[in-house]
Amino acid sequence: MNSDLQIQLDRAAKLSLSEQIRLSISRAIESGLLTPGTRLPSWQDLAAHLGVARGTVQEAYERLSDAQMIETFGAKGTQVAPRPPAAVVQSVPPEPGAFMRAYEQMNAGPAIFQLGIPAFEGLEKLFARARSSNLLKAGSFSSLVYPDPRGELELRREIAGYLSIARNLHCFPEQVFITSGYSSGLGLALRVLGLDRKKVWMEEPGFFLTRKGLELASLNIIPIPVDTEGLNVGYGIEIAADAALAVLTPGQQAPLGATLSLRRRLQLLEWADSNDAWIIEDDYLSELQLEGRAAPALASLDEGKRVIHIGSFSKTVSPGLRLGFVVAPTELVSKFSEVAATLAPAPSPVIQLATTQFMHDGHYIRRVRRLKRLYLAQRDALCAQLRKHNADWTNAGLAVLLKLPDGSSDVQIVQEAMTFGMAPSPLSAWFASPSASSSGLLLGVATAPEQSLDTSCSRLFKIIERHC
Repeated sequence: MNSDLQIQLDRAAKLSLSEQIRLSISRAIESGLLTPGTRLPSWQDLAAHLGVARGTVQEAYERLSDAQMIETFGAKGTQVAPRPPAAVVQSVPPEPGAFMRAYEQMNAGPAIFQLGIPAFEGLEKLFARARSSNLLKAGSFSSLVYPDPRGELELRREIAGYLSIARNLHCFPEQVFITSGYSSGLGLALRVLGLDRKKVWMEEPGFFLTRKGLELASLNIIPIPVDTEGLNVGYGIEIAADAALAVLTPGQQAPLGATLSLRRRLQLLEWADSNDAWIIEDDYLSELQLEGRAAPALASLDEGKRVIHIGSFSKTVSPGLRLGFVVAPTELVSKFSEVAATLAPAPSPVIQLATTQFMHDGHYIRRVRRLKRLYLAQRDALCAQLRKHNADWTNAGLAVLLKLPDGSSDVQIVQEAMTFGMAPSPLSAWFASPSASSSGLLLGVATAPEQSLDTSCSRLFKIIERHC
């Protein structure tokens, strides 16, 4: 018998003798005591040595063989099976990386001035429906078959109807694909397009999650500056007319808030049509335009040709829904269907059907209107506070961009502000290549309740003074 194999049996233990034998040999193999190729005693010899029935050892060996820990070679006997090198046990958990640290910091909260978080008032009706057993009854959807990977048809119809009214975007429900939010929609679109190594225009500054997504899709990002008319299309044509894709926020530029002018919209569509390029429209604020009516979706001018429209319910309902949608150009509907079915199916039908009812009953449109009134009042109150502190600021969509004194580090200011329950966004983080002129604070309006503004602004300006 192999001298390294020491098996102690406890006949009073609850574990069977066969299981005790199996565990002893398994531990010896996993610890490296018994190396691959080591010959084990036959089950007859081991049974005689341990004073147990031969069937007891045979059962242990069979279980070890099923687990691919030992191999039997007839006359050559039983040997320890080959194994990969023993893994080194880490004393500390693996580092998630700089991107995930930034992502977690951006989404921590909710906190005062935080971007991307809507007001939560009035959501009881939606979540009550999500919990309602009525949605689980037969007839709502069948639990016996796979749901449609493109999304529930009822929700796709509601979204198509809503877009025609609110965004002047007329499409068929068959063009609408339900996703788990904006990032899911972006991933779906990039898989469909398959533009590896091609050039892509991206706004500078722009959403860092979009930038990372384009990098992971192996695209060559060309930063395009923005101004009061939005993306500088002429600049993009001048330096990279051969780009295969443009990704932008034409409704309200993220983060500066400018709306892409009609002149540039037409220029962009003409470029895409002439160069067989594609456009991804991130409609991240939907119709939450605080002054006047929101501009029509860029895709409304395109007649379903070159623009992929991505929307979500994150800013109008809650990011916790993880619910969004893509409107695909008619030419790409079949490809979107294939990718959705195989790689990116729609989320749970339960939350889809709850949202469908929420929209069908008119609660969604009423909620958007209430949010616009609430956010406008909160923005005006915030601007009044900024005037009291003689601050320099500009409106930026659902945020106010606070300019900082020269030499101030917006990142350091934000880090200190977070210890006081405030989470403004550093403007420099939105740039691919930050510079001294890119420093500033984006103060979210949706998370700035009027009753907290006096205290929060006073505290924020004291922090800014310490960093000047």
